[in-house]
Amino acid sequence: MKEQTLAVQRMQDYIEAHLEQEITLAQLAKEALFSPWYSYRLFHSLVGLTPAEYIRKLRLSKSALRLKNEGCRVTDAALDLGFGSVDGYTRAFFREFGCNPKEYAKAPFPITLFIPYGVKFRELRKEVVNMENLQSVFVQVIEKEERKVIIKRGIRAEDYFPYCEEVGCDIWGVLKSMDSLCGEPVCLWLPEAYRKPNTSTYVQGVEAPADFSKKVPDGFDLITLPRTKYLMFQGEPFLEEDYCEAICALRQAMDRYDPSVIGYEWDDENPRIQLEPRGERGYIELRAVRPKSNRG
Repeated sequence: MKEQTLAVQRMQDYIEAHLEQEITLAQLAKEALFSPWYSYRLFHSLVGLTPAEYIRKLRLSKSALRLKNEGCRVTDAALDLGFGSVDGYTRAFFREFGCNPKEYAKAPFPITLFIPYGVKFRELRKEVVNMENLQSVFVQVIEKEERKVIIKRGIRAEDYFPYCEEVGCDIWGVLKSMDSLCGEPVCLWLPEAYRKPNTSTYVQGVEAPADFSKKVPDGFDLITLPRTKYLMFQGEPFLEEDYCEAICALRQAMDRYDPSVIGYEWDDENPRIQLEPRGERGYIELRAVRPKSNRG
């Protein structure tokens, strides 16, 4: 991986770890191991934002989550995340999300949170995946009750990266701002019955209760999924830069697994589900199953 990419990634990691403290360009340059001038140019070139813009967006999104999930005061959200004044924070919040933070705290609604994307992952997509050191995969039967899913459809995408190109990666920020029945957004591969003409197999969304009746955001659809059993495949925890290997290892294990050994068969009439690849818990996918038929 290029040293310039690693330098910017070190700056991103430093920002994430010190978001509630003052962050100077000198400190970022020290992490990057380049001059302040070159570190600034490098960050802007690879991230598309200046360090100050990146920090501001990340702080505003973190503050929005605090307002929504913790019910903290606007003053605390502003000052704890490094904004010099409540007035300045309120103006910045409005410019970013189009609403006043006090109003948002009282009645949260979907907004586009800023989701930082490590520059190292762009390089990792280009590298050859080494599958020599395969790890264990944990398999468990779970059951999901009937539920609705608020989804954003793509056009032709069958996986994550083409979906981002069609829909935009900002969609994950919108989904993260919404309440989800399972506590986080989900990614689905839709069977034909759940697709609309000229729309993607792969979608992202949030699960909602079966009696959900609120208006969905513009551009989203609502589908209903029945009570279903799934085999949950969960890999070992992994380093973030090894996410490609973690996904490939789990999918190979899933492809080789025969559910008939525990009395099930694959149920491809229900969507396959992907959770966000997070290194601390391991990569997770769920594939629907039903009791094995006695036919034949």
